[in-house]
Amino acid sequence: MMRADNATATVDGNALAGILSEAFAGDVTLLIGVCDGCGQAAPLAETVVELDETAAIVRCRSCTHTLLTALREGDGVRVVFGMLRELSRR
Repeated sequence: MMRADNATATVDGNALAGILSEAFAGDVTLLIGVCDGCGQAAPLAETVVELDETAAIVRCRSCTHTLLTALREGDGVRVVFGMLRELSRR
């Protein structure tokens, strides 16, 4: 894990474009989420999703903690992270 004192550069958030585009490009249901509640690791496709026209509440299939909530707001989407400890592409 990187520590702040090991950073080779400090820049603004625009630097995230490259690394996050690698994580979120393509089918996000293939991303592996790790629940901070129970430690279960599984593709987002295997979560339980409560869905309506404005929001999706994504829950861990093992312990039912809310991993994240995606909210439609106007022309955009806001993602609120809950018990999602880690999200990766493997």
